[in-house]
Amino acid sequence: MAHVDLDKYRPYIIIGVIVLFTLLPLWVRGFIPAADMVTPEGVNLLGNDPWYSVRQVEQTVANFPNYAWFDAMTLYPSGDVIYWGSLFVQIISALCVLVGATTRPEIMVVASWVPPLMGAAMVPVTYLLARKITDWKTGLIAAGLIAVISGSFAHRSLFAFVDHHIAETLFSTIFVLAYITALLISRDISLSRKNLETLKMPVITAAAAGVAYLLGFFNMPTMILLALIVAGFTLIQFLLDFFQDRPSDYLVLVNAVTFGVVIVGTAAFGFPHPGLDLSRYTVGHVVACAALIAGTLTLYGLSVYLRGRPKYYFPAAIAGLAAVAVAVLSIALPDVYNLLISSLFAFFGEAPVTTTVQEARAWSYEAAWATFHWGLVLAAGGAAALLWWSREKVNPAHVFILVWTAVILASTAAHVRYEYYLAANIALLAAVFTGAVLEATWKDVARLFGARSGGAPQSPGAGEKREEPPRKGKKGARAQDTRKTKVSSRDQPDYIKVGAFAAVAVITLIFAGTSLQTNLAYAAGAKYSGIDSQWMEALEWMGANTPDPGVDFHAIYDQDTFTYPEGSYGVMSWWDYGHWITFVSKRIPNNNPFQHGVSGPNGSATYFVSTDEEAANRILDNIGTRYVVTDIQLDTGKFHAPATWADPDVGKARYEPDFFIPVSAGSTNYQAMTFYNQQYYLTMISRLHNFDGSMTDPASQVIYAEYRDAGTANASLPVITRTEQMNATAAAAAVEAYNKSAPAGTGATLLNMYYQYRGDSILQPVERVPALQHYRLVHETPKNVFSNVGANGPDLKAVKIFEYVPGAHIKGNGIIEVPITTNAGRTFTYRQESVNGEFVVPYATSGWSGEVKTTGPYRIVGTGQTFDVTEEDIQQGHTIN
Repeated sequence: MAHVDLDKYRPYIIIGVIVLFTLLPLWVRGFIPAADMVTPEGVNLLGNDPWYSVRQVEQTVANFPNYAWFDAMTLYPSGDVIYWGSLFVQIISALCVLVGATTRPEIMVVASWVPPLMGAAMVPVTYLLARKITDWKTGLIAAGLIAVISGSFAHRSLFAFVDHHIAETLFSTIFVLAYITALLISRDISLSRKNLETLKMPVITAAAAGVAYLLGFFNMPTMILLALIVAGFTLIQFLLDFFQDRPSDYLVLVNAVTFGVVIVGTAAFGFPHPGLDLSRYTVGHVVACAALIAGTLTLYGLSVYLRGRPKYYFPAAIAGLAAVAVAVLSIALPDVYNLLISSLFAFFGEAPVTTTVQEARAWSYEAAWATFHWGLVLAAGGAAALLWWSREKVNPAHVFILVWTAVILASTAAHVRYEYYLAANIALLAAVFTGAVLEATWKDVARLFGARSGGAPQSPGAGEKREEPPRKGKKGARAQDTRKTKVSSRDQPDYIKVGAFAAVAVITLIFAGTSLQTNLAYAAGAKYSGIDSQWMEALEWMGANTPDPGVDFHAIYDQDTFTYPEGSYGVMSWWDYGHWITFVSKRIPNNNPFQHGVSGPNGSATYFVSTDEEAANRILDNIGTRYVVTDIQLDTGKFHAPATWADPDVGKARYEPDFFIPVSAGSTNYQAMTFYNQQYYLTMISRLHNFDGSMTDPASQVIYAEYRDAGTANASLPVITRTEQMNATAAAAAVEAYNKSAPAGTGATLLNMYYQYRGDSILQPVERVPALQHYRLVHETPKNVFSNVGANGPDLKAVKIFEYVPGAHIKGNGIIEVPITTNAGRTFTYRQESVNGEFVVPYATSGWSGEVKTTGPYRIVGTGQTFDVTEEDIQQGHTIN
């Protein structure tokens, strides 16, 4: 049988495997979700930010290749500055121009394909990186793992997740590959005029690393994190080289050329933003890169000066210089100090409000294991392998990989958004460990299977028969040949190594298989991750039935010269929905998912948890709001977010207090439970969404609760000592009576069950809720959030749109009411109690053409007085009588 020389075909086999691995994520994250998501109307994009990315693409295609650094279609009344780069948007825009995509559906489809394409591009990049630090076999393993790895990386490279996150991972990994290549090519060079010819390739590869850095930088300014990684690596590598008596000339060349190119490219790109902020495109990036080069030169000078002296001189000198530099910067150049030092500590810190932003939260152990599971174990083994290989002679590429991983891991621990960066590190290090174990053990596995199949290596002539004289038994008979074939100990497999091979192979396959299964689940569920039908219905209605704000949706405006036209206005909602309002409705939100317009005295957080209508109205007046959009999520599950943004120290406790209660009657075991108090029912979000702005009285019994303060009870929460279901009036009187003479550290209050325990409790205040005077419902979505409740059950819609109006004035005392029928066919009565002998009413009984209509005149209860209010009266604030 002819022998096939596989080494001859190895390059073609490798290319074939890489192509297959590249097609796998393209199929799983691209073709599978696309089959269910592409419609004649376009694509229901995933999440929030992708909608804004496609808005940018539409704008860039209309003005190609120009990019808007300011957007008037968000954050009314100031507009918003765009703080990330143009590259991702311009790549998509160029593709749209190339294929002739001009309509919204066409642009959405083209844009939706870019993330899975970039995710697939990670396969060959990861292969090259792994091969560069080890060998081609490890490269193939790494390519296979990055093709199937799950978590944020997989989710953000799904079809229709049109955001720059996957580009961040791709371009940062390309930079790591280019930088390591430059290190390995340059590590034996000497900075001397005699060796100028030998510097050609090191300079070219270092310049390529600079270009790779710029690709990442033009996509997102967080590329500065890679400069921090280079700085940390440079310090560590200088120390290692010094202690091993190795020259560090290559570090000077690579860093100087790489970041020299970065400085030139950054200056050519320009500085759209003022100041020194590293989270934006400012001159601060040039300062940081120059500081990195200066630091490298300083370390080099110290290492040369201290060569031949006691080893501890070098780290001591570095520590001394660092202390002096920090002190000088903090005193003489505080702006630079804040840029280089304070920003570093701020980056790894966490404020209370970040817990309300999913991608800014800290990474938990549970989340880490759920995402990478056995990959974490394999990656730890890979890090250990790199350390083991460096015990005698340090490989700078291995050191860089370890520093890169450590910083990205710390970043992910601080902010879970960096998990999609970490995927590359996990795949790479897991492959390093798997490859190392398989390389060290495969021969023993081969011996094991070779011995079992009779295929153990034989010496020449082993198959020939040997003539031996017959043996005789006791009586001279020929004895049976009882000799056993002896196997050399060199051909015996090491069963410990065989076991290690099997264990690592199985764990790697479990990691890959489980990750692939998760990828398939992501792909199958992608069609459910866009805007839900209720929100889409509300947004489309708003786009068709509210006044055009007068701003050209596709125009690029200059921030310094732009002013909003007369008649423009903002839309108040929670920041999660800002981009949807911009893209689908083509209206201008007062806040957006960049968390702009959320905090502060005029922020949406303060507005939605305000319990005073006058204070809430001042916010809308200050920021030019005309419409307010509420939804059931903000009313319930997301309520903690505006409460935390409005007051980070107290959070939701003011509205949704937690208490310890006995597990059962007479029990000494307690459990924590959340309740509603009257403050929740008085918030603007509750008064609008739950009660349609109408006065509402308690309709059922409430919970009268006596409790001990947390300090008195020596517990982390107040402890309820007694509860009783009571009539609301009697309960209020009981609370007042108890608190007049309550023992120190105790109190009584009125509570209601949390929505998770009783869904309709959000509709049942514990005391009277006054009416809102300046808000009228103009649209609500058809779906009742309460299912299977029957015709007489509670009816609360998922999304509601209110118009903020001046309101008409009616003189009188008592309670005024008017019957309302909504566009969804729901009926309710708007009721309001007079204040200082006057009513201010928001609904017109004539002259109004909207969908939500009054079905009769206003009537003051018990008087027989009725009033007709025109739309002009509402808009002009007329007094009727």
